[in-house]
Amino acid sequence: MTALDLDALDAIDVHVHVETDSCGHMSLPAEIQEAAEAYFGAAHQSPGLREIAEYYRERRTAAVVFTVDVEAAMGHPALSNEEIADGAAEHPDVLIPFASIDPAKGRAGARTFRRLIEERGVRGIKFHPSIQNFAPNDRSAYPLLEVAQELGVPALFHTGQTGIGAGMPGGGGVRLSLSNPMLLDDVAVDLPGLTIIMAHPSFPWQDEALAVATHKPSVYIDLSGWSPKYFPPQLVRYANTLLQDKVLFGSDFPLITPDRWLADFAKLEIKDHVRPKILKHNAVRALGLDTR
Repeated sequence: MTALDLDALDAIDVHVHVETDSCGHMSLPAEIQEAAEAYFGAAHQSPGLREIAEYYRERRTAAVVFTVDVEAAMGHPALSNEEIADGAAEHPDVLIPFASIDPAKGRAGARTFRRLIEERGVRGIKFHPSIQNFAPNDRSAYPLLEVAQELGVPALFHTGQTGIGAGMPGGGGVRLSLSNPMLLDDVAVDLPGLTIIMAHPSFPWQDEALAVATHKPSVYIDLSGWSPKYFPPQLVRYANTLLQDKVLFGSDFPLITPDRWLADFAKLEIKDHVRPKILKHNAVRALGLDTR
């Protein structure tokens, strides 16, 4: 299989979840998974890496793939970053692997992350502060983020509300406030060389996300997790203007498919010269993919 050919791609989806491993182990505890499915209205499929690669290859689209390590907060063993990286290496024309390492793993986690980048080709790291139970600016993740900054790979943070834990007593212990994008402003100040991607329209903190992305040159926004027809009007306005070089296509597959997302995005009032930036070119820059 050939390596990533940017000219052969129509788009890059920067937000694709790997929810199960080759043995059928799921990324979240069963009760949390069931509550999330009830919140979203239906059970969704959990394709493996081969299926994800085939799906995206048919669409001439690359996919950033990752899991979320919630081992400390939820006591649930994480999917293997090594398996995800090795699986992505079998499909380098369409899959771009990110790691997920619980910040509670400290310096040991940072050493593991360094090895994943240097030895297995991992291209970034994914965090979900609300379900990993840490504040981005409390410095617990800084050992990981310092490695990301040093080696030039981005850190992608969930922002805004989450359906995980919704409807469970106490929200399953998930604290929404930990995913306020304003907390990432401190991270951008402390680690100015780190590329930060704020995932999702950041309900109920959309204006905060726009402010941070506008003010901090290394901060991007991905548009995953929502159909574009539901985007807040200020997000669309900024994507068309001040943030046209800092907004990224993301679907949140398998919860939202790129087919659905792109169909709704086509109906959005986005300027013609901005569309290819959002779908592909901004991600090339944020992910450091263009080495020509």
